[in-house]
Amino acid sequence: MTLHSIATQPIEGQKPGTSGLRKKTRVFMGPHYLENYIQATWNGIGGVQGKTLVLGGDGRHFNDRAAQVVLRMAAASGAAKVIVGQNALLSTPAASNLIRQRNADGGIILSASHNPGGPDGDFGVKYNVSNGGPAPEGVTERIFGATKTLTEYHIFDAQDVDLGRIGTTALDKMQIEVVNPVTDYQALMETLFDFDAIRALFAGGFRISFDAMHAITGPYATAILEDTLGAAPGSVVNGIPLPDFGQGHPDPNPIWAKDLMDTMFGPDAPDFGAASDGDGDRNMIVGRGIYVTPSDSLAAMAANATHVKGYAGGLAGVARSMPTSRALDQVAERLGIACYETPTGWKFFGNLLDAGLATLCGEESAGTGSDHVREKDGLWAVLFWLNILAKRQVSVADLMAEHWATYGRNYYSRHDYEAVDSAAAQKLVDDLRQQLATLPGRDFAGLTVETADEFAYDDPVDGSRSEGQGLRITLSGGARIVLRLSGTGTEGATLRVYLERVETDPTRMQDNPQQALAAVIAAADAIAGIAERTGRTAPDVIT
Repeated sequence: MTLHSIATQPIEGQKPGTSGLRKKTRVFMGPHYLENYIQATWNGIGGVQGKTLVLGGDGRHFNDRAAQVVLRMAAASGAAKVIVGQNALLSTPAASNLIRQRNADGGIILSASHNPGGPDGDFGVKYNVSNGGPAPEGVTERIFGATKTLTEYHIFDAQDVDLGRIGTTALDKMQIEVVNPVTDYQALMETLFDFDAIRALFAGGFRISFDAMHAITGPYATAILEDTLGAAPGSVVNGIPLPDFGQGHPDPNPIWAKDLMDTMFGPDAPDFGAASDGDGDRNMIVGRGIYVTPSDSLAAMAANATHVKGYAGGLAGVARSMPTSRALDQVAERLGIACYETPTGWKFFGNLLDAGLATLCGEESAGTGSDHVREKDGLWAVLFWLNILAKRQVSVADLMAEHWATYGRNYYSRHDYEAVDSAAAQKLVDDLRQQLATLPGRDFAGLTVETADEFAYDDPVDGSRSEGQGLRITLSGGARIVLRLSGTGTEGATLRVYLERVETDPTRMQDNPQQALAAVIAAADAIAGIAERTGRTAPDVIT
């Protein structure tokens, strides 16, 4: 085993986004690319000498090879120990939990989350800090800075570590502990949820379909839902993680989880349906004949939290990302608790959770979580819903009907225009930004603009300020439009348009959100010139 210091030079574009660095898989597989970024990460965090790290990923193509590189580089830079999920597998929330439970200094998560996998798909590397959450902006900026000055990286020339066998081994002076990826996570879930009540629900004939989308959550869902809680065998579908996610798109929404939607809206549908994504941090909730939007799911969870074992004492506060619908705000107001509005990116919830200001948090992109870890958590959200249903003894449809009658219904949709020419997308946003001050009082598609601004966030814990977090336009009748460019894609730009309208009169509520939002959709296009500027007559994905 030989220690090498390899001469290298900066590689352009290694700037981590809200969830680490994501690029095409073949880019990461290119000469020096992964090694450069890992060394920049070590440099950006002040080195790993004597530190304990957690390592795992979602099993996508290149996951196994990348894990070996990270181990050899961690040993070469003097890390004391790395705790690795068996076969280099760990869901993102399970990795967060391990960092917290083992008092690790941080961790590397190998994932591009909900992005497609395979050799022609996407890959990603994310660094999480000691609280278990994604690195805050100050840390990612230091990592990015290190990518621009890198001249060498350090790595051992060694045989692969056997990550298939649970136990402890060594690489030079660094200890490597291979652990069952499910065990510690399941133990945490048992402290939060009434497993006896959920077990009784299944024993009474309650049926579930959980689509793991051939991604990391499969083994977790099988172990917990079927083996421990007694859901019928076969309740977990697509439960074996595959490097290309079965050539599917591991994003839990009605488009990519179409088979689940067909099942839940078909004859003899199960009582409850759910899905999770590539790395296990997102969720989709579906009842028999009803899709629950992520924003509504978050609000319903908050409204019913006291029925759940680990949250029976109530919530200290709640938080949502700015583009997420304001349904949560209405629940928080009724409960008399604070509701925080943060930028998109889970790291912004970390300070609120650490300070005890918020217990439950979520974002419209199918992410929901609480103070149990510092990541969103897909299977946790499913168990939360099952705990509510077991205690309330109602269907998903009845629970949501009751919720809307009590709090009003926030019709909500996100329109994604994917792989848009980056320059055109940026110009659209820049031009709209220049118009914001002139929009109030003007009419578009029968709606009057009331306010228009660019969202900036002042962190109530550390006082930091994050600007340029999305353009907000509120309109008459409780309507709202948000536009922002997403940082999770790997090609071109993704323009995301968030549309919302609230209805408080039960007699005027309707089932089709796109129809309910028709005027808001028309206003968004009239204000921003989306069709004209992007050349798209319709969004690529509607959720």
